[in-house]
Amino acid sequence: MRISTQTLFESGAAQLGELQSGLARTQQQIASGRRILTPSDDPVAAARALEVSQSQSLNAQHGVNRQYAKSALSEMEGTLSSVTELMQNVKTTIATAGNDTLSDTQRSYLATELSARRDALLGLANSRDGMGNYMFSGFQTATPAFSKDASGAVTYDGDAGQRLMQVDATRRMAATAPGSTVFQGGGEDVFVTLSNLITLLQTPGTAGLTAGLATANASMDQALDNVLTVRVSAGSRLQELDALDYAGEDRHIQYSQVLSDLQDLDYNEALTRLSQQQFTLEAAQRSFVTVSGLSLFKFL
Repeated sequence: MRISTQTLFESGAAQLGELQSGLARTQQQIASGRRILTPSDDPVAAARALEVSQSQSLNAQHGVNRQYAKSALSEMEGTLSSVTELMQNVKTTIATAGNDTLSDTQRSYLATELSARRDALLGLANSRDGMGNYMFSGFQTATPAFSKDASGAVTYDGDAGQRLMQVDATRRMAATAPGSTVFQGGGEDVFVTLSNLITLLQTPGTAGLTAGLATANASMDQALDNVLTVRVSAGSRLQELDALDYAGEDRHIQYSQVLSDLQDLDYNEALTRLSQQQFTLEAAQRSFVTVSGLSLFKFL
């Protein structure tokens, strides 16, 4: 079978093109540090790498959500710490008011002091978080949780919603607590308790004073226990978030290792292959030049 000069040229050029393409691909791999440049290089590994990358991104988003949850819970816990201290001071005032040597005027001073503390408690109940949202309003984050009318009666204006955050693949966590749970939970409204106590101390005489103070003290104990329960719950969630952070960091390392195994280039192998390809290409080029230079006229 005769082979034309054109066929020899085309065959040689095609071979050189393939060798140059292979060399260029190896150079790109070395430059990028990646074994897979396009999905067609290794479809199975490329598909797996995409899945792992998506899982890693989701894991990272959960980490961001955990930081938001930690911030919200820490702010709430800090506010409730102040609420706890205020309630304990109220209990001290109740004990002082039970002193038989106090006059009506002195008890009225205590009532004035408690009025100020009730206002301070209202301020704490209407605290805002770092983003400017009302902390205890449920989903009504732009509305103050509580309001006080002219008579001093305090009303909850929020709702029972809890802001939930996806802090792990299978865990949604409440990062807030509605004011109705914190300040009116357990069947005890701390603002009503304070208002009744203030009225009691403003009333002249001692009739019913002892019983009234005992009732106020018991109600304040229940309200304080309710706040402490919310604080314990917040503390438990903060501990859980720490544990989830450790687990998330471990997953990140695992995902990174899997991606490295799938995508990263073996530099030793690639550099060896590059040398071989360069040598083969140079040899092919010399051979092509030699073959293409042959002509029957040289034999005449």
